[in-house]
Amino acid sequence: MYDGRDSFTRSFLNNFMTGLKIFITLAFVIIFSSLYSQKSYNDSLQSYIDGYVKDHEVVTGDDKKYLRFFPIDENYRVIADFEKPTDNKWFSMETSGHERKIYRVYGSLSFTIHDTLVRLNLYQSQNLLTDRKYKDYLVLMFTDKTSGYETYEAGRYLDFRLADIRNKKVIIDFNKAYNPYCAYVKNKYNCPIPPGENNLPVAIRVGEKTYGKKSN
Repeated sequence: MYDGRDSFTRSFLNNFMTGLKIFITLAFVIIFSSLYSQKSYNDSLQSYIDGYVKDHEVVTGDDKKYLRFFPIDENYRVIADFEKPTDNKWFSMETSGHERKIYRVYGSLSFTIHDTLVRLNLYQSQNLLTDRKYKDYLVLMFTDKTSGYETYEAGRYLDFRLADIRNKKVIIDFNKAYNPYCAYVKNKYNCPIPPGENNLPVAIRVGEKTYGKKSN
C-alpha cells in the first residue's frame, strides 16, 4: 500500500538540494565580495602610496627609489574612539632641531591592535591655525616597536582633518604612516618628536620604512 513516504522523501531531498544550492551561491557571493573588497582596498592604498612618492617634496628624482614601504595590510586599519580632553593647554613640543613648536592635545584615540588596548593623542599645531589651508589640520605622531630598527627612529606621522572625527570615532589607517622630512635630510628641518605618551607598545609593520639612502 502506498503510504506517502516516497513522496515525503522526494520532497525533503528537493528542498534540501534547493537550500544547499542557495547556501553555496550565497557563500560564493560573500567570498567573491570579500576578495573584491580586499583587492579594491589594496589598489586604493597602492594608488595613495604611488601618489605620495610621485609628489614628495623632499625626496626627488632618482632618489625616490630609496623610499620604502611595508606590504599593505588592512588589519592595521582600525576604528578608534575619540575623546576630547577637559584641559588642552598649549605646550612646547621638542623637535629634531633647535626650534621648539607649540601644540596642544586636541583629543585622545583609543583602539585595540594586536589584541592590545592602546591610547594615542591627536595633536593640533598653534601655528597652523593661522593658515587658511591647514587650520583644520590635526596630526597623529607616534613611535612603536619598529622605531629605530625598521622605521625612522624619531617616529612617523598620520594626517587628519577635523571632519575625520565623526560620531566620536576616527578611522586610523597605519598603512598611510609616513616619515617627517628629517628622516631624509639632517639639520635642516624642525620636525616635532612624538611625546613619550605616544609610544606604542606594539610593532606597526605597515606604512613607510626607514629611508633607504643615507641622509645628508
